[in-house]
Amino acid sequence: MAWLQDSWDRLMQRMTGGRLPHALLVTGEHGVGKRLFANALAGLLVCDRPDRAGGAPCGRCKQCELVSAGTHPDIRVYAPEKSRMIKIDQIRALSSFAVGSPQVATRKVAIIDRADQLNINSANALLKTLEEPADDVTLVLLQESGRPVLPTIRSRCQSLLIATPGKDQAAHWLAATVEKLDSDSRPTPEQCQKALGLSANAPRLALEYATGDFITVRDEALENFRRFMKGQLSVAEAAKPFKAMGLESALWLFEGWAGDLARIGAGSHPRDEDAAEMLTFLATHNPPWRAHEILDAIHEARSAGVYNVNPEFEAGRLLMAWQKLMPVRRPAAG
Repeated sequence: MAWLQDSWDRLMQRMTGGRLPHALLVTGEHGVGKRLFANALAGLLVCDRPDRAGGAPCGRCKQCELVSAGTHPDIRVYAPEKSRMIKIDQIRALSSFAVGSPQVATRKVAIIDRADQLNINSANALLKTLEEPADDVTLVLLQESGRPVLPTIRSRCQSLLIATPGKDQAAHWLAATVEKLDSDSRPTPEQCQKALGLSANAPRLALEYATGDFITVRDEALENFRRFMKGQLSVAEAAKPFKAMGLESALWLFEGWAGDLARIGAGSHPRDEDAAEMLTFLATHNPPWRAHEILDAIHEARSAGVYNVNPEFEAGRLLMAWQKLMPVRRPAAG
């Protein structure tokens, strides 16, 4: 993943200068490869004979064998499970891991995927580990761009940004990756191009879209959105495909449309070409700040998602917010 190289090189410079922090906050868009970046760093840190100049593990020692098998006991990952948040019990387990001795390596690595989904109790519990780090542990916190992390957490970490690749670079990686798939499951170039547009060039998210059923469900959602805005569907009917894709994907889709509405209002071009006609119509009938109202409603829905709200209800609520942007039709004079 060539677009990760610049961030990796900057991190290697810190390592060779003895400036690798005990806690690293890696930020980037959804689907840009943050978790793979963290996994690679963890493998390098536990390796017995790493090539620090080249920034690569040896690939042959016992540690590398365990990493390759996904069974290294000194690398732990903490991520949201059934809930949409990382709970305090998981952070307590992390804290116990951090103060314990390494089992087979000389150091331990804990990956928190994602730090922007720590609830208030788990975030506060993490602070003690961040404030009193053991010498033999490195914490790698992953954050999606635009998702807040508590200032008290951020201030105790060094930050590293992973930039999203340009369209050509993302397209090259996606084409090379899907070429390795079986012909029966390989997406078409047109599907890949649409997936890249919908993912805003986040390559791994584009791969997920291109090889799954997201594009089909998304096309149905867009058609329902258009018909709902014209008064041809009830909110319950319009919300069905948004429910089918899941709350996070539905919010991502709504967020992309709201971003395009703001871009059009500012005289720029939308990313989602399929939705451009509807969004351009809305932009010509609303002041630019209305797009930010929609974004605020989406952020509220994302916060509510912590409490396992009904995705269909949240989709319906957002559809109603969008419908308020439609111009009022006044009856013709009699």
